[in-house]
Amino acid sequence: MSRPLRFTFIIFLAALSTTLAAVGGWRFARASAPVSGPIIVISIDTLRADHLPAYGYRTVKTPAIDALAADGVVFDRAYSHAPQTLPAHAALLSGQLPFETGVRDNVGFSIKPGERLLPQMLRDRGFTTAGVVSAYVLRKETGIAQGFDFFDGEMPPASPELSIGQVQRDGSESEQIAEHWLESIGTARAFLFLHLYEPHKPYAPPERFSAYAPYDGEIAYADEIVGRLVRYLKSHQLYDRSTVILLSDHGEGLGDHGEQEHGLFVYDEAIHVPLIIKQESNVGSGRRVGDLVQHIDLVPTILDLVKAPIPGGLHGRSLKPVLDGTGRLDPTTVYAEALYARYHFGWSELTAVTDERYRYIKAPREELYDLEHDAREQANLAAERPQARQALRGALDRVSAGAAIHAPHEVSAEARERLQALGYVGLQGDVAVGPGETLPDPKDKREILEHYREAVDLAAERRWPQAIALLQDILRDDPEMADVWAQLAVFATRIDRYDLAVDAYKRHIELQPEEPTAYIGTAAALLKLRRLDEAREYAQLAADVAVPANRRARASAHEMLAKIALARHDPDAAREEARLAREQDMTLPLPTFIEARLLYDDSRYADALPLFQQAISELKKSTVQITELHFYTADTLGRLERYAEAEAQFLEELRYFPQNIRARAGLAMLYQANARPDEAEQVLRDMTRITPTPESYALATRLYTMFGNRRQAEALRAESRRAFPPIKPLPLPHTSRN
Repeated sequence: MSRPLRFTFIIFLAALSTTLAAVGGWRFARASAPVSGPIIVISIDTLRADHLPAYGYRTVKTPAIDALAADGVVFDRAYSHAPQTLPAHAALLSGQLPFETGVRDNVGFSIKPGERLLPQMLRDRGFTTAGVVSAYVLRKETGIAQGFDFFDGEMPPASPELSIGQVQRDGSESEQIAEHWLESIGTARAFLFLHLYEPHKPYAPPERFSAYAPYDGEIAYADEIVGRLVRYLKSHQLYDRSTVILLSDHGEGLGDHGEQEHGLFVYDEAIHVPLIIKQESNVGSGRRVGDLVQHIDLVPTILDLVKAPIPGGLHGRSLKPVLDGTGRLDPTTVYAEALYARYHFGWSELTAVTDERYRYIKAPREELYDLEHDAREQANLAAERPQARQALRGALDRVSAGAAIHAPHEVSAEARERLQALGYVGLQGDVAVGPGETLPDPKDKREILEHYREAVDLAAERRWPQAIALLQDILRDDPEMADVWAQLAVFATRIDRYDLAVDAYKRHIELQPEEPTAYIGTAAALLKLRRLDEAREYAQLAADVAVPANRRARASAHEMLAKIALARHDPDAAREEARLAREQDMTLPLPTFIEARLLYDDSRYADALPLFQQAISELKKSTVQITELHFYTADTLGRLERYAEAEAQFLEELRYFPQNIRARAGLAMLYQANARPDEAEQVLRDMTRITPTPESYALATRLYTMFGNRRQAEALRAESRRAFPPIKPLPLPHTSRN
């Protein structure tokens, strides 16, 4: 090689080395610099990892999630700590395990006030924070909103066929709220937590996804929503600067191991979740990580990305080394628990640890699975491999040492009803019955749970007699299930079988004599039966058994006593009970309402109206509603011939209490009296569609007759006879507990 050529070659190599060093330095600086752009966590509720194409599934298309996976790092073995929405998200946002957060179930638990969650930690680093959630189970009252500058958990009105008001929100609406927030804050230093409730049951994807199975159709819809958010980020030049984390809180059974939904078991279908992290400038794009990771790794990872101090005492670790490709993660074990069976049915809880190869499940009959050779967990090796079983049981005992199972706190009747509409059981069983090993194994009881869930589904379709029959079948085999008795009472009330409801509530009281809601339910059913002395006795018992801290239950008990006093024509007792209810809940204008009712009952409508209106005004400060307040206001306005105002109040009553047939009857008569027959007929059709009970059919029949439509009245009589066959109470002995 000639000297000039050698010289040119040396210059080229030097330039190339300098360029490569500069590029490497830029990439290192980029990877090591603190994240300054938006950090967005998208939680897709109930999404199994193995139902995404990014994890090898081929039956549904998810182009948006696939693109995120291509731009980011995919974690093949990410796990949740609980197969329920609230406990899983509490762990996710706190970096603590469920027994550390104290949130062990969706019902009756909340995050402790003052708990430092991830949004608060990021606020301390100058981030503006927002949470937008799509289901009532993550409502603000659970404590999940702590630390967010902006939190939107307001659910839109549900279908009018439901009596529970607001329970969940379409993910596209939540995504729009998230976009508007990003548009409004004027900074890229933002943290957004966006929760989508698809594909949680009931699976009801838009028609355009009907080619897929319902669960997969909801996944496709969730992917479409993710795509909208990504398009927004790209159109606002934010995508390249964003750290986007996509994950799920837990999976779904879909029949694996006999569970259709989730909550009972801790197998892979329930706790193996997707985790995709797209970093700023797509650092690490296309990489897959096979190391075992977990929800509690999210907090230390994000704090590491923003160069914030990581609190001591967290069991999770930062995933930054594998995100950057600069290192590996040390082997670990992942803890998971399922306490749903313990809290709601009195069966054993399940706890588990998963390591690189095995999963051990602590249960009355222990389980051990070799995930490397038995990914579907079909062969229980607990007896065959005692060394592995004992080692993992020891690891489980060490991580959960001292983790007691605490009783849940009281849940309002409104919260129970809304949660039950989402498919959650709304009550708790007795958790004080010895260690879990002495209780029934959930593996042996899964069919009972599936029948229970089938009954809840039938009730959601307003097929009350069939739902009741299923619950009765369960109780014939196991009459000591307090939860099922309570649900039977609720369903019986829906079809005006107050005798059945009273019997079921009393059996529930025998099993759980400390539960005030059962006494209030008994009193309400007895009031309907006009057994007023018994009703007063049970309502007073509710006030007596409710602990002083449970002010809401005590207020409800005194409210029921006030209603019973009105039925007994005892104004002094009604006033006193209203005063006692107000002492327990200062936002409840019951004294004003009772005074108005006494005037109304005395036909002094002009005097009653201002008090009804005052009660409505005062109630704006409360989180609860008074049943029939708007109805009586509407009826009073109608008697005073103020029809437009009366119509508005009838509609307001039905907005809060869609199953109030008296309000529908009043509205129908108002329309008929004001020459609006088509609207009157629509209200009557809604009455039997939304509240299909013998009482609603009878009332609609009377109104059709009154309006001169005898043919429709006869048709309704015949339909009612077909819809409500006789139902006999269960001939069961009373339970043995006191």
